[in-house]
Amino acid sequence: MRPDKRINIRLLEVFVSVVQNQGYSGAQQDLNLTTSAISNYMSDLESHVGFTLCQRGRAGFSLTEKGQQFLHQSIKLLDEMNELERHAEALKGDLGGTFRIAVLDATVMDESLSMPEVIRQFCERFPAVHLNLQIRSPYEQVQGILNNQLDLAIGNFPSSVNNVVEEKLYREQHWLYCSDLNPLFDIKQITREQVIKCGLVTRSYWNTADLRKRGFGHSTATVESMEAQLTLILSGKFVGYLPEHYAQHLVKSGRLRPLLPSEFGYQAPFSLIFRRGRSKEVFIRTMRELLIKQTSEKAK
Repeated sequence: MRPDKRINIRLLEVFVSVVQNQGYSGAQQDLNLTTSAISNYMSDLESHVGFTLCQRGRAGFSLTEKGQQFLHQSIKLLDEMNELERHAEALKGDLGGTFRIAVLDATVMDESLSMPEVIRQFCERFPAVHLNLQIRSPYEQVQGILNNQLDLAIGNFPSSVNNVVEEKLYREQHWLYCSDLNPLFDIKQITREQVIKCGLVTRSYWNTADLRKRGFGHSTATVESMEAQLTLILSGKFVGYLPEHYAQHLVKSGRLRPLLPSEFGYQAPFSLIFRRGRSKEVFIRTMRELLIKQTSEKAK
């Protein structure tokens, strides 16, 4: 094919983003473009390939049959382009470029992970690398790995996902807490029934099965971050689960109390994940080695 007849890579990036965000409006932030600009890109792409890629209307956004097939090939090509760029960066010799990693919130004080120390060692080994550290929910982490928007992520992942490699690191201890403003705080002999009757705050990505596993039928409040969860617990109107390392300073100061640890405590397994086929990349390989070494030493 003549070079002037080849598809512009930017058109493919816009197309994939539109599909992943289920429409032009959803892709605005991802692409940093207006809907009219996105529409122009999509029109150019459809004009170039000679068929309709997607349908938009009152029924919502949907791909045509040809659009679905074209999407698969587009993602494959973009992944190969990203891989080529990563190898080019490595061949420069200075091992520059950007390394994108995501963790769950409230991990900075977790000594079992020691993320600050891992990052320090990584940056000393690769001083030319631009590190992009993000706080993301487990679902956002998995999607970021699959979309190549993240290189590596660390979190609690309830189930395995195709094309994602998961390696166990350690287990994070959680207890159910109430604050000193909650009526349960000063009761010496608390019963399970008293605890269950309390309003429970939980994370938005927990489902009904997660709640039942912890002994509750439903929650009365949901949050997106550990800080928001702690805020509601400290109000005295809710009880909620927190990592032990995150709550311990407030337990020592008399602001929080764990409730029936033998019944409501649990451990969340933490893992690192990356996209299948990328294990030999130097940044991923190094970060993986540092994390495994750090967590295994802490476990001794």
